[in-house]
Amino acid sequence: MEKNLKKALVSVSDKTDLTKLVEVLIRNNFEIIATGSTAKHLKENGYACVEISSYTAFPEIFDGRVKTLHPKVFGGILMRRDNFNDLKIAEENNIFPIDLVCVNLYPFEKYSSNPEVSLEIKIENIDIGGPSLIRAAAKNYKYVCVLTNPSQYEEFIDRLEKNQLDERYRAKLAYEAFSHTNSYDATISTFFENEFNLEKAAFRISLPITKKLRYGENPHQEAYIAGNLFEYFEIYSAKEISYNNVLDLICSASLVEDLGYKSCAIIKHNNPCGAAIGESEFEAYTKALSCDPVSAFGGIVAINGKIDEKLAEKLNDIFLEVVLACDYEGKAIEILSHKKNRRIVKQIKSINKNFKEEYRSIPGGVLIQQRDLSKILEENIKVVTKKNFTKEQIKDALFAAVVAKSVKSNAIVFAKNGQTIGIGAGQMSRIDSTKIAIMKAKENGFDLKGSVVASDAFFPFADNVYEIAKAGAVAIIQPGGSVRDEDSIKACDELNIAMAFTGIRNFKH
Repeated sequence: MEKNLKKALVSVSDKTDLTKLVEVLIRNNFEIIATGSTAKHLKENGYACVEISSYTAFPEIFDGRVKTLHPKVFGGILMRRDNFNDLKIAEENNIFPIDLVCVNLYPFEKYSSNPEVSLEIKIENIDIGGPSLIRAAAKNYKYVCVLTNPSQYEEFIDRLEKNQLDERYRAKLAYEAFSHTNSYDATISTFFENEFNLEKAAFRISLPITKKLRYGENPHQEAYIAGNLFEYFEIYSAKEISYNNVLDLICSASLVEDLGYKSCAIIKHNNPCGAAIGESEFEAYTKALSCDPVSAFGGIVAINGKIDEKLAEKLNDIFLEVVLACDYEGKAIEILSHKKNRRIVKQIKSINKNFKEEYRSIPGGVLIQQRDLSKILEENIKVVTKKNFTKEQIKDALFAAVVAKSVKSNAIVFAKNGQTIGIGAGQMSRIDSTKIAIMKAKENGFDLKGSVVASDAFFPFADNVYEIAKAGAVAIIQPGGSVRDEDSIKACDELNIAMAFTGIRNFKH
């Protein structure tokens, strides 16, 4: 043990670029203290180090559960170099200052999210000593540098070589260190909450900023992406994705997942302006586009399926901000890339299977709710009128109900033959949404005779029924639950149209 050498404590699970860092440290008069597998890795690559058990004169015990929790280690990290009493105590106890702590933690998230891994192994991958070392080093940033991620090595090496490890930089490393342990602890807490079905007692979220966006909803608003969005989507185009693109992307992906394979949704301002299912992806897109081709301009098209060259050429007929699909065939991406301002996105992970909660900020806190993952099925349909649904009308009713769930309230959706033909969204009065849906259908040349209508919530008055019947629709699907339900049922019977209640409301604000 060299008293005059600076000391670096190294204990990492992720050994990316570790030897590169250690080589520079040794060249700059650092002695390396390393734990278990880290020491083995360094020695196998020809780098000298002092094993932690030799440094503390105490063995690693309990299969490595206890190795760094020792006064000589934490004293070396936490001692104040300008405090006479600290220096005196350190000398009396043969404690040497540790100037660098390089630690990254057991990959708990990787194991805890894998259903095939046993609970015992998940628990063993909760790091105890690592977070303590990181927090100690970060607390004493005035004297100690702390590295928690291989992505930090390059800047650290550059600054070390230039003698620029100033206090502001060390404070930045400390900030990143505390953020890292905070996120790690939040992941563990959430795991216990979910694993043992415990009642939610706190809102925990600590996600790294993964992308700074050009701006938010408007150019004067700053915006960022935090977390792992890019585990769900792979973006091929050079054009950067925007804040509004992300919101529409999530809406469109969720909707086509609900609609099923060979479906299409066209989203504009977080509302569907067209949706359809088809025998092919090409047919689904053509049907969805016909619902409202004017509104589709500048929107997002999502395909639950593959985009081939023929469909790519068709998509190029209008300007689309984003094209999303499960896969692309042949030269489809090359064809779509002819539009320079378009984002081409591949969905690589299910939204609805993995994205279970949503949050909204409020003054002083956060609103938390489960995402609306309800899906109205045939068994949910309770016909309440004298006239019943045909099999085809049931198909269209279920289709329209799925789309209505993704439309801002108040929502009215007219559908026929597996496609939307009129959508009314976001009005303060449901009758206004009904009138807008009818107007849009007529503008785009649709005959509403024989169509089916879905409403995201109950009809407060029978005026909606009269308006819908006058337009030519023959069946209505809605949750029911109004004190005036009997008025709507009576109106349907009077007009000889079918109506069913589902008991499931799908407000979207």
